[in-house]
Amino acid sequence: MNPGAGRWLVTGAAGMLGQDVLAALKDAGIEAAGLRRADLDITDPAAVRAAVEGVAVVVNCAAWTDVDGAETAEEAATAVNGTGVRVLAAACADAGARLLHVSTDYVLPGNAAQPYPEDAGTGPVNAYGRSKLVGEQAVAELLPRDGYIVRTAWLYGEHGANFVATMLKLAAQRDTLDVVDDQHGQPTWSCALARHLVGLGLAALAGNAPGGVYHGTASGRTTWMGLAREAYRLSGLDPERIRPTTSEAFVRPAVRPAFSVLAHDRWEEAGMAPLADWRDQLAEALAAPAFTALAGAARDGRAG
Repeated sequence: MNPGAGRWLVTGAAGMLGQDVLAALKDAGIEAAGLRRADLDITDPAAVRAAVEGVAVVVNCAAWTDVDGAETAEEAATAVNGTGVRVLAAACADAGARLLHVSTDYVLPGNAAQPYPEDAGTGPVNAYGRSKLVGEQAVAELLPRDGYIVRTAWLYGEHGANFVATMLKLAAQRDTLDVVDDQHGQPTWSCALARHLVGLGLAALAGNAPGGVYHGTASGRTTWMGLAREAYRLSGLDPERIRPTTSEAFVRPAVRPAFSVLAHDRWEEAGMAPLADWRDQLAEALAAPAFTALAGAARDGRAG
């Protein structure tokens, strides 16, 4: 029997990660449906129950992702990231479906000196992190065995606005860029994460992956400046055009964690290796057409 037998559902299917998950499912030969925000309001219990009926695995990529906006709209952010996730988890529990819920490093306090293990104590420092923690708690409560919380961070990809694309666009417009060098994390390619989510779902269906928290970030670590310089180097641009600065020089409405490096020990329990090193992911990602076009425009000295 095909371990992927049964239909999968991807919520938030129009987003950067959602599109990559659907592509990874197609590549794996797994039947899947994708629902955009316009197709499904995850805070609507009746609509969610109908959408989940007959589904084997739900991959929840639906989320409020405006980190700064959440500071003045925490209730609205929590409605999606917390209440909506509870509705999804309850529907999955009733339908006997596995739920792969994408969460964030922002549920952690960001003040550690060593990578955060999956069982580290939470302590978000901003409204967005608090809203995402509500969702994590709902999954853990309602789906202790069939719920999978996959925390990711510093996500970039071909299908949405992200830091790597922004840096390449700005390379066509500015000679130098000042980039923060005192925030540490793991740049993660959305396509690589999507493949891992599919692998985790298959392991869950086969009974080989215990529920709980997994850290879906790249191996290794760097800073935003380090990421920008490596993206420039791989794109044939001078990395010295990226100059280091501090978080104090770029004050944002929401506080950012200073340390978002996560450990990946639990993947072994699912029979899977952690995601590849961030440099290897970035090299593969930059070969995608959208990134090569931006890099070409930057080398030509024109806006893409």
